[in-house]
Amino acid sequence: MIEDKKLKELLLKNDLIDEKKAEEFLKEANKTKTTLFDFISQKNLLPENSLYELIANFFKLPLVDLKDENIRRDILFLIPEPIASAHEIIAFGEEGEKIKIALTDPTDLETLEFLKKRLDHELILHLATPGTIKDALKQYHQSLEAEFQNISQKDDGEDKNHKQLKEMAQDLPIVRVVDTLLEYAIFEEASDIHIEPTEKNVVIRYRIDGMLKEVMNLPKNVQAGLVARIKVLANLKLDEHRLPQDGRFKISSPQYKVAFRVSVIPVFDGEKVVLRLLNESAKALSLEDLGLHKDAFAILKSNIKKPHGIILVTGPTGSGKTTTLYTIMNVLNRPEVNISTIEDPIEYRMPSINQSQVNPKIDFTFARGLRSLLRQDPNIIMVGEIRDKETAEIAAHAAMTGHLVLSTLHTNDAASSPQRLINMGIPSFLVSSTTNLIIAQRLARKICKNCIYSYNLEKEMVKQLDKSFDLKKVLEFLIAQGLLTKTHGNLETTLFYRGKGCKKCGQSGYKGRIGIYELMEITPKIAELVTAKAAVEDIQQEAIASGMTTLTQDGFMKAIKGVTTVEEVLRVTQE
Repeated sequence: MIEDKKLKELLLKNDLIDEKKAEEFLKEANKTKTTLFDFISQKNLLPENSLYELIANFFKLPLVDLKDENIRRDILFLIPEPIASAHEIIAFGEEGEKIKIALTDPTDLETLEFLKKRLDHELILHLATPGTIKDALKQYHQSLEAEFQNISQKDDGEDKNHKQLKEMAQDLPIVRVVDTLLEYAIFEEASDIHIEPTEKNVVIRYRIDGMLKEVMNLPKNVQAGLVARIKVLANLKLDEHRLPQDGRFKISSPQYKVAFRVSVIPVFDGEKVVLRLLNESAKALSLEDLGLHKDAFAILKSNIKKPHGIILVTGPTGSGKTTTLYTIMNVLNRPEVNISTIEDPIEYRMPSINQSQVNPKIDFTFARGLRSLLRQDPNIIMVGEIRDKETAEIAAHAAMTGHLVLSTLHTNDAASSPQRLINMGIPSFLVSSTTNLIIAQRLARKICKNCIYSYNLEKEMVKQLDKSFDLKKVLEFLIAQGLLTKTHGNLETTLFYRGKGCKKCGQSGYKGRIGIYELMEITPKIAELVTAKAAVEDIQQEAIASGMTTLTQDGFMKAIKGVTTVEEVLRVTQE
C-alpha cells in the first residue's frame, strides 16, 4: 500500500517513532519478507488509529469510524458480503448520486474498478481501520439472519410441493444470496461452485486455481429455497429430489458473459449442487500463453502444421487438456480449413468451427459422432476424449486417411499413452504410424506477483525432494538450460520463490495457473518401440534421449524462474 521508505519518512515526521526504532522495524520487516506497513500492523507496534490517520493524510482521504454507524440495508448490500469481507471494503452511505465507500487499502484498484462498473455510480472513498470494518461487517449477518427468519422452516418433515418451491425460489433473500454467490464466483475467477448440505447448515465452497475454498456458511432453512432457485435458473424439475439432474444457464452483463453448467445430485442431507463456470467472454489463448518453453513450443508448432496424424493431450481430470486443444484449434482456424468437433460437453463456443455434443440418451456417442463427422469433409477433427476401442479405431483410421485428429486421453505421462491405446485393442503398428505427438500436462498455481519473495531451500526439504525426484538428473537439465552454473549446481544455494499471501490472492500466495508440459514426438525410434510393444520405461528413456523435457524438469524450470513454487511442482507431478 505504501513504500517502506515513504512510510518511514512519515513516521519520523509525525514523531510516532524515532530513527533507531524505524531502522529496527525495517530490519525485522525485511527478515520476515514483509513490508514495513504490514509488519507494524501485524505486530500492533502502533495504535491502529494513528497508523491509518497517517495513511489517510498521505492519500488525502477522510478517515471514517464505522463503529456506531447504522448502515441502511439497501446501501450495505450494494457490495456482496464475500467481497466486502475478503477485500475489507464496505458501502456505508450516499451523497446525492454518489456512494460512500470505506476501505482499508485505497490501492486495491481492481476491486474499485469492479465496484464502479457494478454499481454504475461514482464512489466517494474513505479510509477505515480493519477493526471498524470488522465491526461493520457484523451488520451483514444481522441483516441476513433477520431476512432468513422469514423463510419458512421445513417443520412438517414432508417434501414441499412444486408451488411452494417456486415461491421460495422467488423469495428476495434467496434471490439475493444466489446472485451474490454467482457474482462473487465470477469476480474471484472460480471454476466451480459447490453448494453442500450438511446436517445443520449449507456450506458454499469455490474452486479457485484448482483448490477448494469455503466462502459461506448458511443456515439449514435456506437449503430448499437455494436449490429451488438454481433449479429455476437451469430449467430443471423443482419437485424431483431423488434423481440426479443436469442443466445450464447464462448470465450476461456489459463486463462478462458466463455460462453455468449445473449438476444436482441427491446426498444424505439433501441435494448437492455443483455449478461449473465457463467464461464465454474470455479470449482464446495463444500458443505463447500456454506456458511452453522454447523447445516444446517449436515441437508443437511443427506438429500442428502436419496435414494428418493424431495429436493427443493427456493428464488427469482438471489438468487443462481441453484448454490446450481449444488453443490449438484457435491457431488452426482459417477460412480454407474445415474443423469439426465432437465433445462432451461443448465448453466454449468457437466461431467458424462445427461443434457437436454427444448425447448418450439417443445413442449419439463419440464413436457414432466421429463416424458421421468423417462424412462432413473435415480437414481437422477434435474428439473430446478417446474412451473406448471403437472411438480409438475410427480416430486412427481418420488420421491414416488424411485428417489431423486432436483428442485427449487419461494417462499419467506421455510415454504410457501408446500402451493405453494398445490395451484398448488398437494394433501397435496403427498406434505408431498414426500418432504424431503426445502432450502430457498438469496445471500448477502461479505465485502471486503482489507478494512474491525469494528464499533458499533447507537441507531437510532437499532430502525430501530427493525421495520424490531424481534430483541429479533435474540439476543436469537445469545446468544444460543455463539456469544453473556448474560451480553453483546445487539446490541449497539456488533461489526459489513463493508468495507470502495478500488480499489480492486471498492470502494463498497464488494467483492464476500455468501449464507444466511433457511433449513426446513420435520419432522413428519411438515408433519402432511402440510397434514392438516395448515397456513404458524403455519408451520414456528413448524420449528423454531424444531431448524430451519431462514434467518434473519443466516444473523445476518454472520454479527457478519464479513462476511457481517447488511445493506446487511436487503436488502436481506426484499425483
